[in-house]
Amino acid sequence: MSRGLKSVIMAAGKGKRMLNDELPKVMHLVDGKPLVDHVIDLATELGSSQVIVIVGFRREMVINHLSEEYGSSVTFAVQADQLGTGHAVMQTEELLKDFDGDILVLSGDVPLLTAKTMKNLVKSHHDTGAAMTVLTAELEDPTGYGRIIRFPDGAVDRIVEHKDATEAERKVREINSGIYVFRRKELFDALHHITPENSQHEYYLTDVFGYFVRHGMRVSAVLAEHPDEIRGINTVEQLKEAEMALKNNSHVFRR
Repeated sequence: MSRGLKSVIMAAGKGKRMLNDELPKVMHLVDGKPLVDHVIDLATELGSSQVIVIVGFRREMVINHLSEEYGSSVTFAVQADQLGTGHAVMQTEELLKDFDGDILVLSGDVPLLTAKTMKNLVKSHHDTGAAMTVLTAELEDPTGYGRIIRFPDGAVDRIVEHKDATEAERKVREINSGIYVFRRKELFDALHHITPENSQHEYYLTDVFGYFVRHGMRVSAVLAEHPDEIRGINTVEQLKEAEMALKNNSHVFRR
């Protein structure tokens, strides 16, 4: 991590399927503390010199909690309108303009990531000289997830959404987790070139991949050791499943 590492945590969402209109998704508890706390603790363990949390829905609640819990070690960027993951990361550009290292992009609703896996991700990012390195997982049933299609040398050729995949591509079990590490300059150069020209009219962070490929930059991928690590929390049922994973595999997931 010699270039320096800073972490950006996406935590602006409402969590419509969590059955609580008052509580931001990342404030739901797992193992006795909010989802986002698990992610901040991971970023800190990895040696991030700055942790930026992107807030949106009920942001005062999130900011008040994290300021009390972590003090000045956490700073905030505001995504007032939720216009996609790419748009969320755009909100951190001013805070990171003088930084010339690597940016780890984490999701505030993915509490089971391990430091071991993330250290492997950052090391691979450095070793391969990639502009972007994506964390992946192999799932028994990858239906609905974007597939990782690799070149023979292991670099990423493309990320294909399930709905756009061929029959052969749908047989690929390696999927995109939505967790990434980027070189800072290349990340924001690419973000300046993505557009919301899609069915959701949003800026997708995954669209930077095409920019890197067009400009001859390498995209690498690292496979998570445990598929549960990349488990995102979008429903009450998934929250319960994460609790169960922690209970049954505490030696793996609990820090």
